[in-house]
Amino acid sequence: MKKIWGNTRGLKASQVHRLENLYRRRIPPEFLITPELARDLCQLSLEIQRQIGLLISRSGKLAYVLVGDAQRIFIPELTEYRASPGRLRGVRCVHTHLKDEALNQDDLTDLALLRLDLMAAVTIDDQGFPRAVYWAHLLPRPEIEQKPYELREKLLAHQLSIDCAELIQAIEREMGQARPQARVYQGSEQALLCSVTTMPRKKALDSLAELSELCRSCGIDVVDSLLQIRKEVDSRTLMGSGKLQDLAIRAMQLDVTLIIFDQDLNPSQIKSITDQIEIKVIDRTQLILDIFAQRARSKEGKLQVELAQLKYLQPRLVTKNTAMSRLTGGIGGRGPGETKLEINRRRVRDKIHQLEKALIEVQKHRKQQRRKREQKGVPVISIIGYTNAGKSTLLNTLTHSQVLAESRLFATLDPSSRRLRFPRDMEVLITDTVGFIRNLPRDLIVAFRATLEELESADLLLHVIDISNPRHVEQVATVEKLLTELQLDKIPQVRALNKVDLVAADALSILVERLQGVPICARDRNSLTPLIDKMAFIIERSIAA
Repeated sequence: MKKIWGNTRGLKASQVHRLENLYRRRIPPEFLITPELARDLCQLSLEIQRQIGLLISRSGKLAYVLVGDAQRIFIPELTEYRASPGRLRGVRCVHTHLKDEALNQDDLTDLALLRLDLMAAVTIDDQGFPRAVYWAHLLPRPEIEQKPYELREKLLAHQLSIDCAELIQAIEREMGQARPQARVYQGSEQALLCSVTTMPRKKALDSLAELSELCRSCGIDVVDSLLQIRKEVDSRTLMGSGKLQDLAIRAMQLDVTLIIFDQDLNPSQIKSITDQIEIKVIDRTQLILDIFAQRARSKEGKLQVELAQLKYLQPRLVTKNTAMSRLTGGIGGRGPGETKLEINRRRVRDKIHQLEKALIEVQKHRKQQRRKREQKGVPVISIIGYTNAGKSTLLNTLTHSQVLAESRLFATLDPSSRRLRFPRDMEVLITDTVGFIRNLPRDLIVAFRATLEELESADLLLHVIDISNPRHVEQVATVEKLLTELQLDKIPQVRALNKVDLVAADALSILVERLQGVPICARDRNSLTPLIDKMAFIIERSIAA
């Protein structure tokens, strides 16, 4: 016999046997549930004083028999039935209500989140017969602010032949037609952005805008965003359980494949959220790590990114997959008591150790290169700045080179160095570095230590600032804070105020005075003369000292 799911404790053997026998029943395609089955279900439910639920497949077979308590049933993870964009789950839920009450919010939430074909509640009279059937289904074309389901008129026991199979197919056909063409899955992720924060609304919106830019850099299509300002963030799920359900329903309505939180989620928060949402969930840090993984080209860059990813993954190795709890053993294991999850954790630890050893070798190699440069006496200028400020474009214009420069975040990951000849025949080495960003993941800073150590040997830091960006003040503060954390704030610095062609003349003079920088347009070499002169003056003074 198949398993009875849920609360069977305290039931008599005869009652469990009658529940098991329900699996033998079949429902014709035109019926929501047959009157005979509805009657038997009600009598047994009244007898045990618990709700009983049936998950019915489209073929009319009973896929699951569920037993709850007097108020509700609990639907298990439906691993055999997968919903997809434009399609329903493939099973409908029919369950009993001991009182004469319509579908409640839990029923309707399950209908929406699980994308069930239908949800129905059979109420019971005093003699144990069906009183009425309340039912609902998802709307094929719900508006964003509209509930995603439709409550239908209640049915009596003789009205249960509703052309059920045809109704479900019609809803699904209309769902497929209603899906916007732009949202049809073409291999790129469709994302819903979410921010739950205590910061002021303007700062929160700025952060969400930056998250959207990060998504564009990663090739993710942002469909919608949601912002919740709270006095205090929920430590378990960031937002309350009701708001989390609303988020899941909104994601379902928009057919998104990914939810991205602007906040960093700890392992327990990820588990709590994904326990309630079937859609893939990531946070800001994981998105940045994904971008870095896409951009890394050199062996060194790949090592650094992989190390950061593994350090991020290590505490988050939790799973809902029951296969991970199987016992394994064999050569290389600790014996038959080691689970697959423990093996994965151990493999991650071993891999992290290997990568850290490889990066130590990279650090040694870079130190040797720096010693050679110091012996030759070639001054070094390192270009720093917020991501997408125009650093690579400036390097190309200064040195007539062809370093990749794109208008997206983290276009440059692997550092590039070029020689630049100043007036009076002075030659310097100018280096482009990875861009900084607000809340740069700590694991990335640690992993990129070998690269960032290049800045320690710089004679001058050229800080490129995109003054056309409305968030440039916060970006400057972020860069200065990171320089202080890396103990690089004592190195001489020149600020290059980039993209002056996008700023009004009256505003430019105010910005130059406030930021104490040199106005430039990185694409226009003629605008770079004052910047070159200032850099040359500082380098000459440094050499003379």
